[in-house]
Amino acid sequence: MEPTRPAPPAAPSPQPFQELLPPMTAHEASVEANRCLYCYDAPCLQACPTHIDIPTFIRKIATGNLRGSARTILESNFLGGTCARVCPVQELCEGACVLGPDHTPIQIGRLQRHAVDHVQERGIQLFTPAPATGRRVAVVGSGPAGISASAELAKAGHDVTLYEKRELGGGLSTYGIIVLREPVEVALREVQAVRDLGVTVVTGHELTTRPDLDDLLTTNDAVILALGLGAVPAIGIPGEDHILDGLSVIEASKMEQPTGVGTRAVIIGAGNTAVDAATIARRSGADTLMVYRRTEREMTAYHHEYLFALSEGITFSFLTQPVEVLHEGGQVTGLRCVRMGLGAPDASGRARPEPIPGSDFVIPCDTVISAIGQEKPALAATLGLDLDGGYIRVDDTLQTSLPRVYAAGDCVRARGNASTVMAVQDGKIAAASIERALGRTPHVTLKPTPPAEVREHPLYIEAHGPVPTGPNQTAPWPTRPSRRPTMADLSIDFAGIRSPNPFWLASAPPPTAARRSTAPSSTAGAAPSGRPSARPC
Repeated sequence: MEPTRPAPPAAPSPQPFQELLPPMTAHEASVEANRCLYCYDAPCLQACPTHIDIPTFIRKIATGNLRGSARTILESNFLGGTCARVCPVQELCEGACVLGPDHTPIQIGRLQRHAVDHVQERGIQLFTPAPATGRRVAVVGSGPAGISASAELAKAGHDVTLYEKRELGGGLSTYGIIVLREPVEVALREVQAVRDLGVTVVTGHELTTRPDLDDLLTTNDAVILALGLGAVPAIGIPGEDHILDGLSVIEASKMEQPTGVGTRAVIIGAGNTAVDAATIARRSGADTLMVYRRTEREMTAYHHEYLFALSEGITFSFLTQPVEVLHEGGQVTGLRCVRMGLGAPDASGRARPEPIPGSDFVIPCDTVISAIGQEKPALAATLGLDLDGGYIRVDDTLQTSLPRVYAAGDCVRARGNASTVMAVQDGKIAAASIERALGRTPHVTLKPTPPAEVREHPLYIEAHGPVPTGPNQTAPWPTRPSRRPTMADLSIDFAGIRSPNPFWLASAPPPTAARRSTAPSSTAGAAPSGRPSARPC
């Protein structure tokens, strides 16, 4: 059975691994920043899990204030340099940009990278820790969640020690994200930035037993476990010993070591890590095929990652289940697979794949890479923590079942998608929770307060109804089944094409501005007029 898409006629010659997108020049950044509408109640700010004040940092770039722009970013997201590169901005901030439906959304990620790189490449210190509190906190794991929590606690004046079992700090950012998205030096700059705040970073130190945890609790007021997840799980098929671990392949490429990829590679899996492993194989010169037991619709990789893989010349074979790795003399010769059909939905809500009898076929290859997810944190059970589906069970404050022990990052992600930016937000939540537990008022911005001027604006209320205030009201705002047209329904007719105006809701001026106007409706429809008074630079 042939792959679902024809392979290119020849594999490309090896290409150097470097960042996919070049940095913006000062001119490019200025032009892009000046495209921003500077929305008053910005959808991009609400879409960012760490709630960076995106309109403000972009305006500061437009005025040449890169240092101020970087500070605005790093106040909400200490790993702004990493997130500028690896965040799925198409699904988050850029996906929420009001310019997206009818124009091109602002390149928020690249602008963020431009500002943060400006200060980090120059070693500029933007934050000064508060006076020492005499309190001590241990953070286990120096990935995004651990660094985020350490930074917030250090800024509050606490004595923080960050433990990392590997030789280099940074966790996933250092070892597990392909160079095309984030070079090692970017992650190490953030480790150095947290050191500059006074955090003691101890590498080569692993927490393995409950007595180890008890020792940390004896010498610290609180402990944060930012353990991440484990290795790629076993598939359970004959010949599995000859399969390469996708995360190990990515790590080898980042550490500039041999990846073990041959000339014909098959990647098992269809998530973002699988796409990264396939990209490494393809750029190493191999004909690369990804096999997945479901269809394109059920892929866990972001759609833009799938399109990127196709653009790289990577091919796909859907409804394909590996059943055996064929090898001869220690060398892989092929991957035996069976065709699948989709049955009833499983617990995840996706259609359950079922093998089709007699549909076996062999894919010739010399390299098989597995990237089918990661194992749950096995250390959690060893430490005696309550679990939720294999993940560490935490409450809303991210406290575990043990007193004074908190957890953050992928190790607690029993629900929702694991991502770097969510781990950063977890670190902030854990830091704020510890501050409260120590009897202090946290100064961590966890979520922005929506501007009252917008929510209370008469035209806004007329369009959407009153802002929900009841304790059981979960929707951000109710919509009415029927209402008369308002200014929010303004549309533009051009050459017979009717296009909605997407700018009014996000950029409506405060009610005082509307009252000063002799024509309130025209003021509400003109988004840029309210921007200077809405957000001072």
